[in-house]
Amino acid sequence: MARVRARGNGPQGLPGISVTGRRAGTFCLLLVAALCVQATRVQVFQAQDLDRNSANQRLTVERYAQPRGDILVGPDPVTGSEPTGGRYAYKRGYTDGPTYAAVTGFASQAYGTTQLEGTEDELLTGTDGRLAGWSVWDAVSRRQNPGGDVHTTLNRAAQQAAMRGLGDQKGAVAAIEPATGRILALASTPSYDPGSFAGYGADDQEAWNRLQADADQPMLNRALRQTYPPGSTFKVVTAAAALAAGVVTDPAAPTGAPFPYVLPGTTTPLVNDTPACDRADLSLAAAMTASCNSVLGYLGVRTGLDRMAEMAGNLGFNDARLDVPVRAARSNFDTRMDESQLALSSIGQFDTAATPLTMAMVAAGVANDGTVMRPQLVDRLTRSDGTTVQLMKPAVYRRAMTPAVAGQVRGLMTGVVENGTGGNARIAGAVVGGKTGTAQHGVGNSGTPYAWFIAWAAPAGSDAVPPVAVAVVVEDSGATDVTGGALAAPIARSVMRAVLGG
Repeated sequence: MARVRARGNGPQGLPGISVTGRRAGTFCLLLVAALCVQATRVQVFQAQDLDRNSANQRLTVERYAQPRGDILVGPDPVTGSEPTGGRYAYKRGYTDGPTYAAVTGFASQAYGTTQLEGTEDELLTGTDGRLAGWSVWDAVSRRQNPGGDVHTTLNRAAQQAAMRGLGDQKGAVAAIEPATGRILALASTPSYDPGSFAGYGADDQEAWNRLQADADQPMLNRALRQTYPPGSTFKVVTAAAALAAGVVTDPAAPTGAPFPYVLPGTTTPLVNDTPACDRADLSLAAAMTASCNSVLGYLGVRTGLDRMAEMAGNLGFNDARLDVPVRAARSNFDTRMDESQLALSSIGQFDTAATPLTMAMVAAGVANDGTVMRPQLVDRLTRSDGTTVQLMKPAVYRRAMTPAVAGQVRGLMTGVVENGTGGNARIAGAVVGGKTGTAQHGVGNSGTPYAWFIAWAAPAGSDAVPPVAVAVVVEDSGATDVTGGALAAPIARSVMRAVLGG
């Protein structure tokens, strides 16, 4: 009998698969593989970018699902969290927001974060890995940790004195503890209330738009992010460089500076602001006390560009990565210029520009025997229960000059306060050293001059490092006497007195 093979059976008797079926199966497998590849690409390789995408609201919802950690001045928080009853459960609140805005910055549901609210955002929101516990369940469930706290280095009395002193004027104050680099005050005016746009509503948007349109730029951090020609306050840098280079060996001896002093390569004399400077061969001490442009311009040229630039760099100039931890703007001292430009730069003009923070570093370095400490705004980071996450330790920024040179410059600055243009900074029971500055700016020097004062102060009879150094700039006050001695020195005095406890 002939055998009949069942149609459609495979070699082992299983139902056969047609060519079309095999192709469809292969296509489905390819689709599954493609989906796996795409899922891996999205969930692994693109996860970070998607998390940061402005259209991704999940992270914002999580960020404001619980109270944010606080920023503290001393033992007291200057921030808080307010329940909203909306999609974002909490929004940021501020205690006396305008006083501390230059330090805290803002945390807004609509507009992001700045200043310490930005640099310490992960800790404040609880997403910093250092806040995580050891619980396996916490890791599996991805439970959000409570936000940690940021303890600042601010001295509350000094900060309040700075804001009161500035008042309605445009300007800024930076105060530093010379021995440690701790920032004691950081003020900028006009200021703003960061809580006015912390939410996501129409009122928040209106407040934001109003601040953005304000010609006085209240949201500009003038203490950290604005540079100004430092004027005669820069003569402290020039004096230190001349002494360090041996161009001047005795501050009380004649310098050999001619009068008039004609800018090298030109027929233009470098003029002074007072007749007390209009004679030849003044000493460095006399020139600093009377703030003589001709003498300090001459000494800057004699010291030379390289040594002037080196001293400026040691005191904080030309550093584009000065973080406190908020990044400060780069203060400038040109490293390529001719001798006439160097003479002008040596008296804080031409292209020389500085933030108040950098000029406070200048005063602090002189006060601290020539060692400049790295400025720091944060003392420590803690968990919500108060345990320490990170303790900030003082760190040396640069050794700018020898203790001997620093002592000579301190003597020069003391003379300015006791016998010269800085008399408004005197404090009873304290030794104060300072330097005034009135900086021209604008086309043809047509702008209202900036009034500067930098200083340090110590209790009389103390051999310790002075506990405070300060820089003040008043940008536009409307006053008739627009000088550093008249406008900025009294503000510096009030800040230093607050630190000294007077």
